[in-house]
Amino acid sequence: MAAGPTVKQLLEAYPGKIRLVIKNYPYKYRDFAKIAAEASLAARDQGKYWEMHDIMLTRSPKLDRDSLIAYAGELGLDVKKFTVSIDKGEHAKEVERDVKLAESIDLYNTPTFYINGRQVVGERPIDYFRKIIDEELTQAGR
Repeated sequence: MAAGPTVKQLLEAYPGKIRLVIKNYPYKYRDFAKIAAEASLAARDQGKYWEMHDIMLTRSPKLDRDSLIAYAGELGLDVKKFTVSIDKGEHAKEVERDVKLAESIDLYNTPTFYINGRQVVGERPIDYFRKIIDEELTQAGR
């Protein structure tokens, strides 16, 4: 089970009621974690964050530079722009800022979710999230 499909289903189920904020926390012991984070953000720049996210999940562990560039081509991205972005580390500061945030709150597991401050660590069934979201929306009077 991957968290991405569950998140997408929740966004569809609660239109205008929930907000998704994604932070990157590339695992320091994974060879290609940082470049993969960069690739997702370079794809985001071209409107294809989720598509890159999904292809990286299904093709992992092939997340080396050449594979990521090939995926960008498959997704119809401007490959030259994508390649420049990952080669120059155009999103390195954003990724590093996210890592520092995670470390500052002692977060070391991915995925980790916060729903109005309620921490959910790891992948969970959609009904688990729905219960928390519904409780929070009820409490907020929505």
